[in-house]
Amino acid sequence: MDTGHALATLSALSQETRLETFRLLVKTAPDGLPAGEIGKKLGVVQNTMSAHLSVLERCGLITSRRLGRSIEYTADFTHIRALLLFLMQDCCRGAPEVCAPLFELVSCNSPEGH
Repeated sequence: MDTGHALATLSALSQETRLETFRLLVKTAPDGLPAGEIGKKLGVVQNTMSAHLSVLERCGLITSRRLGRSIEYTADFTHIRALLLFLMQDCCRGAPEVCAPLFELVSCNSPEGH
């Protein structure tokens, strides 16, 4: 991940509805949710929700797939892991073992991770 992409991702998450949307999709992973259900759960009208989902998808935090007449969204854990690695890549003056617990926590293989 480069600096520009990291900034776009952080910018997308800096808005409350988008952050809540991403966190909701993380909670429901690996299953996705239809756009309408996301909007209902967060109390956001359809056109506004659609705009927020577009921002999250453009920066790579979520993916979508069409299921009949609806679109289902899922969190993209590969992208969020790449962001975390970008933020932590030069951690701890060359002592990566200091950050190892964080990386283990966000690993899909850990009991707490997805």
